[in-house]
Amino acid sequence: MKFLLPWFNKSMIPRRRTLLRRRRQPEPEAPLRFPMSAFEPSVVENIPCAAAPPASVASLPLVPVGSPALVTSVALDAAAAGTSPSGSSASRNDSRSSSSDGGHSRGSRPAIERSLADRLRVTLAPSIESLLPGPNSVLPWPGELMPFQLDGVRALIDGEKILLADDMGLGKTIQVIAALRVLMVHRSVGSGLIVAPASVLDQWRQELLKWAPELTAMVIRGSPVDRAWQWAAEVHVAIASFETLRADFSDNLQSPLRKKTWDVLIADEAQRIKNRNSTSAAVKGLQRRRSWALTGTPLENDEDELASIVEFVDHGDLVSEAHYSPGLELRQRHRELQLRRKKSDVLRDLPPKWTTKLEIPLLIRQRESYDRAEREGIFHLRELGADVRIQHVLELIQRLKQICNAEPETGQSGKFEDIRQRIETLAQQGHRAIVFSQYTGSGFGVDAIAGVLREFDPLTFTGSLSLEGKRDVIRRFRADDRHKALVVSLRAGGVGLNLQEASYVFHLDRWWNPAVERQAEDRSHRYGQTVPVHVFKYSCINTIEDRIDRILAQKQELFDELVDDVSFDLSASLTADQLFGLFGLENPTAGRRG
Repeated sequence: MKFLLPWFNKSMIPRRRTLLRRRRQPEPEAPLRFPMSAFEPSVVENIPCAAAPPASVASLPLVPVGSPALVTSVALDAAAAGTSPSGSSASRNDSRSSSSDGGHSRGSRPAIERSLADRLRVTLAPSIESLLPGPNSVLPWPGELMPFQLDGVRALIDGEKILLADDMGLGKTIQVIAALRVLMVHRSVGSGLIVAPASVLDQWRQELLKWAPELTAMVIRGSPVDRAWQWAAEVHVAIASFETLRADFSDNLQSPLRKKTWDVLIADEAQRIKNRNSTSAAVKGLQRRRSWALTGTPLENDEDELASIVEFVDHGDLVSEAHYSPGLELRQRHRELQLRRKKSDVLRDLPPKWTTKLEIPLLIRQRESYDRAEREGIFHLRELGADVRIQHVLELIQRLKQICNAEPETGQSGKFEDIRQRIETLAQQGHRAIVFSQYTGSGFGVDAIAGVLREFDPLTFTGSLSLEGKRDVIRRFRADDRHKALVVSLRAGGVGLNLQEASYVFHLDRWWNPAVERQAEDRSHRYGQTVPVHVFKYSCINTIEDRIDRILAQKQELFDELVDDVSFDLSASLTADQLFGLFGLENPTAGRRG
């Protein structure tokens, strides 16, 4: 029987079945260079899909049969199979059919013999609209986006060059992540790089995990050796600080950073590239196909800074090539590239933000120290004569501002007394507060005010904390309402924090860049806030704070015609004549001009 029917030889059954299976199943197409493994099971209900992803991402979970993402899997594999959504074969399939072997090269198949999987890929390919967040999306989303945010996502998807200049607190981060996810799932892009301030790198990573869990993300950090392989790693999204990018950007065009072409390059807090320096050159010098800039303040000092940001967005053939100067051409291009929405226009249900200026008199010892320091400072400036520089004036201003916070020897402070009384009342009513200061010193900054408020169990947040330390402070403040105040260094906590838990904001001292102050305030006044936000800004009567505040209020109007949320730094926005005029001095360089 075995001789007559060798077919039943048990040792041959597995091999025979394998041969039959190989005859029936055509050779799979090569996968795309950058696979979306979370949507690519090797086999879905016996339908052959693209080849398995590389080991670096192969551990992501497969999509279960019957999952809504199965449709997306089919659409993704359509790209890998070389077919377009309309059903036409990709050019690589056409080119393979021209061999001398009967019109088909070895391992290829004519279009008429395409597998069921190929036909399904074409038929079921989802549209971009079906991937967007919403009740009918084929993708699972962790939350709903507001209509204006969906408009922003669509604009990012459609636009290779976008300056997203929404007000702070309107969710620019979420809009970008949603757009990245849709584009990558749709196979329109495969790689992205986010360049951002160091303080928000982990926040980007956490939001990516929440809003785009199938995308792999890596923060570029560590030693130069570690960063070298990290830049070369095949991940969907790389995240790096401006400082890291500047350090690793070199003249070697074959370095991992320089030779790679990013599908999307995102500059978060794009005002960091407002100056044409090494940081700006590094960001603009990266090869990319899409440039997205995120900033609520695209103009801080003058049009030339806006020009630098527009140059990044308006890239040429992979890198920035355009050069803009202040004028009509820049303004026209700016209008074409910028998408900006204000909170007052799109968040009509957002509670109001009320700002109160508190003009506080100096205490007796404060006034004595202040007047003495001002007299001695002016005498020193005059003594310098022709050698006096703007930096000397700025140093005097800083010294006087510190005395406005607290008297150096006794610690007397009209501001400290007022803020302690206000927070005492707020604590009794169950409210919590954020206190910002540009200084961190124990005599007149963060540490000093934390000591004054110690009965309210305050927490401090400064740039000296490690990343883990900063996260721990924010976690503790959110979780434990015994901490009635969070005292924050303005530069360390002015961006990247979401603190809707506090509804009262105090500016202990004034940073002479109004946009920085607004960014700080919007840590509390943002989407998700349910109660009105009260902002208090301190200044001392008949001091340098009072004088500069009046000048800046006048100059603000000059910038409003370009961007409605503009600002300026003290040393850049005030002319030398105005700076010396603060102390009744003439600019010694005026006679040498011309």
